[in-house]
Amino acid sequence: MENKKLSKIEYAVTQLGETEPPFSHPGFPSQPGQFTCICCSKELFSSSEKYESGSGWPSFSNPITKDAVATTVDRSHGMIRTEVHCNHCQAHLGHVFEDGPAPSGLRYCINGVALKFKKT
Repeated sequence: MENKKLSKIEYAVTQLGETEPPFSHPGFPSQPGQFTCICCSKELFSSSEKYESGSGWPSFSNPITKDAVATTVDRSHGMIRTEVHCNHCQAHLGHVFEDGPAPSGLRYCINGVALKFKKT
């Protein structure tokens, strides 16, 4: 992790695997840029892949590169889901679901507090 003190909610989400409440993140500017990991600053998602899913969390159809994020099986809360984490520092980001838009059909449902926006 880079030399940055995480807020209480950033720590809870990225290090403990918790989830921010839906619709609690103020959002990001709708301009070209990249979304980076709040912990290590690695590029994770492009603004061109962001869309409004109505889920209450930022949603993306694909990561910026195939190896930007990694996934693991999450069996918590009585469900089986696919957890998404930063492939560089392992910070918990959110989950990926198979109900996204074409062509990927994926919805990367990501906690807003796990991301920083970098304008290009």
